[in-house]
Formats: sequence, structure tokens, C-alpha cells
Amino acid sequence: MDAIYLYAQTFHDAKFSDLSEKVAEITKLQVLDYFGVGLGGATQRGVPELVALNREWGGAPQCTTLYYGDKVPAPNAAQVNVTMCHTLDFDDVHEAAIMHPGVVAIPTALTMAEYVRGISGEEFMTAIALGTDMICRLGLATRPGESIIPYGWHQTTLYGAITAAAVAGRILKLDVDTILNAIGIAYHRSSGNAQPVKDGALTKRLGPGFAVKAGIESALMAQKGLTGARNVLEGDAGFYKVYHDNKYSRETLVNDLGKFFETENVSIKPYPCCRGIHPFIDAALQIKSQKTFTPDDIAQIQLWCGPGTLDLLCAPHEFKTAPRNYVDSQFSAPWGVTSVFVRGGATINDFSPAAIKDPALLALAARIKPTLVDESFAGMEIEAGRVEVAFSDGSKLTEQVNLPKGTPTNPLNFADVEEKFHGCLSILPEPLPEENVAKLIEMIKSLDKCQDVTTLIPLTLRREGRL
Repeated sequence: MDAIYLYAQTFHDAKFSDLSEKVAEITKLQVLDYFGVGLGGATQRGVPELVALNREWGGAPQCTTLYYGDKVPAPNAAQVNVTMCHTLDFDDVHEAAIMHPGVVAIPTALTMAEYVRGISGEEFMTAIALGTDMICRLGLATRPGESIIPYGWHQTTLYGAITAAAVAGRILKLDVDTILNAIGIAYHRSSGNAQPVKDGALTKRLGPGFAVKAGIESALMAQKGLTGARNVLEGDAGFYKVYHDNKYSRETLVNDLGKFFETENVSIKPYPCCRGIHPFIDAALQIKSQKTFTPDDIAQIQLWCGPGTLDLLCAPHEFKTAPRNYVDSQFSAPWGVTSVFVRGGATINDFSPAAIKDPALLALAARIKPTLVDESFAGMEIEAGRVEVAFSDGSKLTEQVNLPKGTPTNPLNFADVEEKFHGCLSILPEPLPEENVAKLIEMIKSLDKCQDVTTLIPLTLRREGRL
């Protein structure tokens, strides 16, 4: 039996009581993080354009675009809400799976909760945990023992459609067979590649939205009686055969399914850039804490990365040290290190259109040597980062970080995520009403007690309704 049958059954049968206390608490962190990162990204490039297009297209006023408050067809609302969450590259991540689970599971569940109405916090959290577990297991099972990065897939987008279909099917209360059809339809629409990262294209932030829109549409099609492929994962033309040359782990896919949730291994990001940059940022922060110096005191900087990280975050060197656009900066380990030494940290304002034109940042970045590869970093849960600073006085400081801040072994707590939430909202050109922000945070703290999660949505809206 194809593993997807077990997923469909699990999505149908699971109960809130199946979630451990740890999973429930991390799910709340994911939800708070989603709203913060999503609202922070609401006016970034790509989102207003999608909002404008949806106003041109029109359609049934089914679901709400966060911040803007437009009522549009459910799949379109979800696409906008997913995209705004992914623009800052600040959304949650599962390092080992190379996956952003929350950006798929949470807006799918929220959009469909508004579509059907009356979804409780417990049911909402259960759907999110199921979606998080599914998309992370799919990534973990892919090419075990290898890095997926050299193969060019964008895992979140690639697996996002079938995961969103399953989450939507759960919220729609579809039976097992119809959930299977939803997933099968979504499989026919699954795609997602990493070329936008290499080219600095906005498509990177649009990818998960494409996937979630496809997944929701697939679930609604299945609800109307349309059918999809059955043996989606392990069939003769299933996911792992077509996309990954049948290199996968069935054990990872199904072991303790419905009992253990990969939510436990989700990290909340402390810095708004690709997670692979975070070890370098933490290493730079450690160096900064050991010595008082200015950027002018630095003669040169050398970085070491793992073999799977080089092409994604450290090369081509000229684009990583002088970004063509701020997508380049979000995927540049040299830029993250530069931000620490020039500005003292790595914040949203350091990965922005203005930052990549800052002469002080560019001047120090120009003194970073091309990154070297340390083969010993290969196979780590997240490849380590090593930073060496050579100072003008002849001294040197070197630090290496294997597991950065925010990992399950070094996690952020609710207060940390709340601080991040406020930081994200601070960049909005039109702030949300303070009383709404406070109420949103308090409701998420007790999300499992919420009777109808759609009551969260009005709290995310600005006062004005214009672009």
C-alpha cells in the first residue's frame, strides 16, 4: 500500500488529544510567528502586486487577505497570505528536512477555517500539526544521506501542494477517499525549483503561494467529485520515482505516523534570512562579543561553509558580497556576517532594498574573501558556519557554530517570538491598532481554547483599505 493512504487516514482520524503538550505549544509559537512574519511582509514586493491582481480578477468574496482585508476566492486569499509570510525569509523551518512547514500548513488551515466557519482552536492546531508533520516527513524521506540542495528543488514549494490539499481536506471534513483524491489532484500540480534563488528573482517568495493555492483548489475539486492519482508517493509514476529516482525512506514516511509529530523539530528563525546563514551570524556575534572594534579595524574576513551550502549561500562571490537585489542578500552568508560587524546584528532592515545600497556594508563586504569549503560540515543537521576575522593589528578571531539559535536544542520561547512579532510589525508603513495586536497575541497564547479561529482575522487588518 502506498504510504499516501496512511496519510489520508491519519488526516481523517487524528484528534487534538493525539498532540503532545510540546507539539501543542510549538504549534502556538508557529502561529504567532506566522502572523508576525506575514504581517511584516504584507507590503513587501510581490504582495501588493498580487493584491492588485486579485482586485482586477474579482470573484466570490469568500476569504480575507490579511492586513488588506479584501474578500476574494479562497485559493486566491491563501496565495496572498502565504506569499506575504515568505517574503522576508523569516518563517519557521525544519533544518533536516530543508522545509518551511508553517507557511504551508497555517495559511491553508486559516483560509479553509474561514471558508467553512466554526473551526475551533483545537481543530485548527490539529490540522497545522498534521500538515507540519507531513511536509517535514516528505522532505526528510527524500534522498536519505544526501543533501537535496544540489538537485535544484525548492522543497517547500515542491511538497506544498499535496500537503495543502491534505490540510484543506481535513478542515473540509472530507472522507478518506476524497482526501486521497485531493492529494492526487494536487500531485499533478506539484513543482518548485531553486533557480529564483540563484537569479535573485521574486519567484522565490511566490513559490509556496503557488503550491497552497493549488492544494486548496485540489481539495475543492475533490469535494465536487473530481478524482486524482492514488499511488502518489510510491507508485510507478509517483513522487519519489518521478522527482527523486526512487531514492527515499519509507520508514521515515510512516514510522509512528500520527503518534510522533515532526513539529517537535521545527525551528523559529531569529534572523530574517535563509536558515543556512544563521550559523555564520551567530559566529560573527560571538566574535563581536570578544573584542571591541569597528569595521575599519577589519583587514579581511574568511568564511568556511559545507559543500551543500556553497552554491546556495556563498557563490557566486560577487553577488553575495554586492547583492543585485535584496533576495540575493537574503541568501548570502557574507552579507549576514557583514551586517553583524557593521550594524551590530541581523535585522529586517539589514536585508532590504536600502541596505544593499549602504556604502558601509558594501565596503566591508568587499573585504570578505571567497568562501572555502570544509568537507567535515557535510551531513550535519544544518551545515556549520565558521568565520575568521583578521584585524589590521595582526590579530585574528575565529568562531564556528554548528547549531544556531532557534533550533530545538536552543529554542526561542514565547516571549522571544513575541519580541520578534513586534519587530516584524514595526516595519509596516501603516501600523495595526495597538489594542488589536495585544488581543491577537493573547488569543494565540490560549489558542486551544478559541471557539472560532476566524475571530483572529479582523485583528490583523489595518484601518484603511487601500494599497
